Amino acid sequence: MKTANEYLPTSYWIMKSEPSIFSFENLIQKKFEFWDGVRNYQARNFMMHDMHVSHKVLFYHSNADPSGIAGSCEVIENAKPDDSARHPNSPYYDKKSTKENPIWYGLTVGKPIRFKKFVSLFDMKNNPLLKDILLLRKGQRLSILPLNQSEFEIIFKMGQ
Repeated sequence: MKTANEYLPTSYWIMKSEPSIFSFENLIQKKFEFWDGVRNYQARNFMMHDMHVSHKVLFYHSNADPSGIAGSCEVIENAKPDDSARHPNSPYYDKKSTKENPIWYGLTVGKPIRFKKFVSLFDMKNNPLLKDILLLRKGQRLSILPLNQSEFEIIFKMGQ
């Protein structure tokens, strides 16, 4: 099985968000959003170095009942410093992050496409074509995961 870095380079991603914090419906309403609050170095590095404008993203609702893919979107602006890390009242505050040395980054996603059918984690686990995707591996907790084109297309078709 491939590691996350063995997927690179890729143009396909899963980004996870708890719907109680920011849902796919929020993205539909706002049309685009700066994806802030990522506090994992590997996920940050994906945004900084590997994710680029026009890359395709599956929007995953985590810690939901059920968890799964609500739709797709794409990267519409490359990574830039996540200023929420510099604001003491932010839940994403990091006292080590400064304007001169911005440890954390985010990027902007937009162009949301709502799936006709929510693709639950259960649905994905029961699709043999998806048995090797990173999302389904035990202990996989990254909020941003790479996919290959085939995996993206399979999940996209499941949502149609």
